[in-house]
Amino acid sequence: MKSPVWIPVVAIASLGLAGACTPQPSPNSFSAGEAGRAVPVQFGTVESARAVEIRPGQTRLGAATGAVLGGLGGSTIGRSTTANVAGAVAGAVTGGAVGSALEGSSRTQGVEITVHLDAGDTIAVVQPGDVRDFRRGDRVRVTGTEENVRVTR
Repeated sequence: MKSPVWIPVVAIASLGLAGACTPQPSPNSFSAGEAGRAVPVQFGTVESARAVEIRPGQTRLGAATGAVLGGLGGSTIGRSTTANVAGAVAGAVTGGAVGSALEGSSRTQGVEITVHLDAGDTIAVVQPGDVRDFRRGDRVRVTGTEENVRVTR
């Protein structure tokens, strides 16, 4: 018995909706793993701030998932082996493109803040936020380590 063709479409749409419900990170939000941890704190002065766009990581998960679901759905379209193979290939290509587009649509507005630390070093931090939140000369607090640092006023 053949599976309905609409199943992969619903699955791909569900992936997109699930991504839309993901909470947006901010300098004021913390993951469960960050709670209850002591982190180093430094103070400094903002040298500059500029708006940036934070793209999702290059995991290719969206494209791969879309390709698999598209291939499965496309393989049920035809009545012959040749039609099934052609449908699977077309479905995989289309599903991959849709999955990649869904993954790429989750870009976040961010800010790159260059801070001259009181200790003498100058660092640049990219984080979610608005460039209007920081001005040259602002005193800021820099918390965290190289892997997970944030700047707050």
